[in-house]
Amino acid sequence: MPAPVPFDPQDIANAKYEERPVREGVTTKRTICASCDIACSVVTESMKGRVVKVRSSDNPIFRDNICMKGIVAPKGFAHPSRILHPLKRVGERGSGKWEQVTWEEAMTDIGTRLKKIIAEHGPEAWAVSTSQWNTGTDHGLGRRIMNHVGSPNWISGVALCAGNTAAVSKFTYGWFPMGDFNNTKCIVLMGHNPRRHSWTPMYTYIRAAQARGAKLIVMDPRRSSSAERADIWLPLKVGSDAAMMFGWLKVIIDEELYDKDFVANWTIGFEDLKKRVDEFPLERVAKLTGCEPEMIAKAARMYATEGPSVIPWTPITDMQRNSTSGIRLQGILRSICGYIDVPGGETLQGFNPDIIPESDIEMHHVLSDEQKAKQLGSKNHPAFTYRGQAAFSEPMKRVYGREYSNIATGSYMATPSETFRAMAGEGEYPVKAFFFLGNNPLMSYANMPLILKAMMNQDLIVAHEQFMTPSAQLADYIMPADSWLERPLIHDMFAWLSTVRFSEKSMEPPGECKSTFEFWKHIAGALDRPELVPWDTLEDFYDYRVAATGMSFAELVKSTDVHFKMPEFRQYEKRGFATPSGKVELKSSVLESLGFDPLPYFREDPPEDKDYPLKMFTGVREDGFFQTAHRHIPEMRKRHPEPEAFLSPGTAGRLGLAEGDWVYVENKLGRIKAKLAIKDAMPDELVRVPHGWWKPEMQQGAGQLSGAHDYADAQLCRDDDDYLDLEQGIPHIKGIPCRVVPVTADAQVTTSSKARPVMEPAE
Repeated sequence: MPAPVPFDPQDIANAKYEERPVREGVTTKRTICASCDIACSVVTESMKGRVVKVRSSDNPIFRDNICMKGIVAPKGFAHPSRILHPLKRVGERGSGKWEQVTWEEAMTDIGTRLKKIIAEHGPEAWAVSTSQWNTGTDHGLGRRIMNHVGSPNWISGVALCAGNTAAVSKFTYGWFPMGDFNNTKCIVLMGHNPRRHSWTPMYTYIRAAQARGAKLIVMDPRRSSSAERADIWLPLKVGSDAAMMFGWLKVIIDEELYDKDFVANWTIGFEDLKKRVDEFPLERVAKLTGCEPEMIAKAARMYATEGPSVIPWTPITDMQRNSTSGIRLQGILRSICGYIDVPGGETLQGFNPDIIPESDIEMHHVLSDEQKAKQLGSKNHPAFTYRGQAAFSEPMKRVYGREYSNIATGSYMATPSETFRAMAGEGEYPVKAFFFLGNNPLMSYANMPLILKAMMNQDLIVAHEQFMTPSAQLADYIMPADSWLERPLIHDMFAWLSTVRFSEKSMEPPGECKSTFEFWKHIAGALDRPELVPWDTLEDFYDYRVAATGMSFAELVKSTDVHFKMPEFRQYEKRGFATPSGKVELKSSVLESLGFDPLPYFREDPPEDKDYPLKMFTGVREDGFFQTAHRHIPEMRKRHPEPEAFLSPGTAGRLGLAEGDWVYVENKLGRIKAKLAIKDAMPDELVRVPHGWWKPEMQQGAGQLSGAHDYADAQLCRDDDDYLDLEQGIPHIKGIPCRVVPVTADAQVTTSSKARPVMEPAE
């Protein structure tokens, strides 16, 4: 997610400061860090053309926002294992045999092969996976070319992390809200645990809010560090977020704590919602969540009466069997309590009027209805596909002036699992070409065995990467990618927020590394469509996007840290909400038209499996890593030398396991190996599985994949029907049945690990 910027323009305008003195021989640049997806404003210091230091911003509104990942970035990108030249596979797929080629040679062959695949199978046989968070952005150029060529099959990790929340939020109130952290009086974290070195700006804003008296409510099975700081901690069962929110609504509606005027004038479906909520008396909610009814009621009252309150976005609710209902219930809580588009509540910011958004660059209107209908997953799980989003075209144009709003890049996507099935030869039509940029798809989605089969079944795989990830090891071509130190950037907050920030280029990229802009410009040329990327340089492209400001990109980046429009609350009073009814749809007319329950609901867990008596969750980032990245950096591996699974002392003791033991975590899909860490902050019978692990120092190539087969949690993430959200088709990874057994053959127990205190929070 992009770091929220104080929404009060006076804070931004008042942020006057003097840049720190610069040492002789040092050049400084104002830059946006992309070592994770938070996008902190930082300053780089360069000597002799290379960045030697990353430090915090001089601007007081960003000064506290820097973490270890940003600080160590220059060393990470200078690592000798970085890919500096285009590589072409010369052995069997996954053999690990490569030869260095030129960009021209690579693009000529890629273009020839891609055109052949499109001619034989249709343009829909070309799929692309991009993580905009990791690349900074590809500016919408990938989707622009795909839309012109005719492929609707673009996927991204945002399918289960923010992008899906953005798309589903439209069903309730037409936009993806962002909390006004500066003025809120109550913050609710749902399984979310921002820390000093992970989600750093969020951590900073929450601490500042608490310091001025704001309340903090934390829902989390673990006693996390945020839970320890909370006014109320609800240790709910993993994956029961939606049930908990039904309990809150039951209290708030029964005790008439909601905003009656707003409900009467600006919502539809309240009476139907009330009937659904009545199916969840607190005794039932207590059983579903494992929390005491009195504590559920106390938290609900605090949220409704201490406000304006905010429920910051969290990926936790994005990754559940009840994700669509959970996201909708968050929106319903915000709405009926009157916290939408008010100071201290949840803002609906819309587009910045001076910046051309990536949604426009993508040119979704040129993709024919026939090709949109072929989008994989749109028949069974349409929520974020073209089919699911079609009903919002007119409301978006009415309220926000644009028919297509690809907020957080999460709208108009294919569903990942359906795409990988098609790639594996198990779908409704073949997909035979797969490109990925700044993305490690083998380990970034559910069901790694399926993804591996899918990649091995491709005629052409192209990666735009910095390092030899397990996914890149299966490619035909690896094109060397630049880093955030080596390119300028317009950070348009993924069209989520109306504030826009700018980043200077700090140094030239090494070797033949190129930006995503240059990658897509080359691809357009290789497809004989150079007119699709008509700008000569990235800077020319940026000048085009910012022309309405009356300044060039270079002038903007020198003159301001934040470009913003004046905030205006309660804009719905003038234009309504961007829903078909123009109101907050507590009962969704769009979900109903798609054949789904228009009201939120709760699917209980499938029957227990005696072979897999524990529950696991995954997805938490260690402080030194972002997703599958940074494992090659010695400073980070020193902090996290091995993947660790967390268990409670009670569960570990019952299983006969000790701190530091190597264990297998297993389920019906697969198993991984991890070192056991015993945490008394973990509840019994729950396992925290480490996310995104591989070891760059281990053997490359199919069969090994640098340890991905040993450690990658995607091998445990199921995507069968019981473990998919119905509307979105995204996997449930917060409560998967599993078991933990010892690895007796290579058990390793060290003195230091056994001595670790167990009273620390479960991060």
